[in-house]
Amino acid sequence: MFAWSNIFKFTIQHLLMKYRLMDILACPYDKTFPLTLVVFEEKTYPERTYSGRVPFCELYCSFRRMNIKDMSNPSQEAPCGECIKHEVVNGILYCPTCGRWYPIKDEIPILLPDELRNKKEDEEFLDKFKDKIRELAPDVASKILKQTT
Repeated sequence: MFAWSNIFKFTIQHLLMKYRLMDILACPYDKTFPLTLVVFEEKTYPERTYSGRVPFCELYCSFRRMNIKDMSNPSQEAPCGECIKHEVVNGILYCPTCGRWYPIKDEIPILLPDELRNKKEDEEFLDKFKDKIRELAPDVASKILKQTT
């Protein structure tokens, strides 16, 4: 018998916001890559290990906030073994080109187009985390927070 619950669990696990997901995410509007990741809260899973190809990411290491090509020796410098242990619970993805931001809520990045976003939910999210935004990303805080006024 086919177990849809296993498919659902597999799919949800791969949608959760991992640092390594930043290697493939781009702004849905202007395709800017990489997006700026601002982490408000993360979960750590110390029992996780990684024994695959290093570096796992092909273009951008979000855990180190640098392009793979800028590492002098990626197979030695890439922190894949540490990165695999972390997932972003709440945060923001910010596009430095168009200024759009996308919330990460309960480990799920929400990259919806403007017309499908819920303005009230966005405002509540920003209100809840405005102090964190100012503290952790002062260079983009004013750009993000002014969008709710």
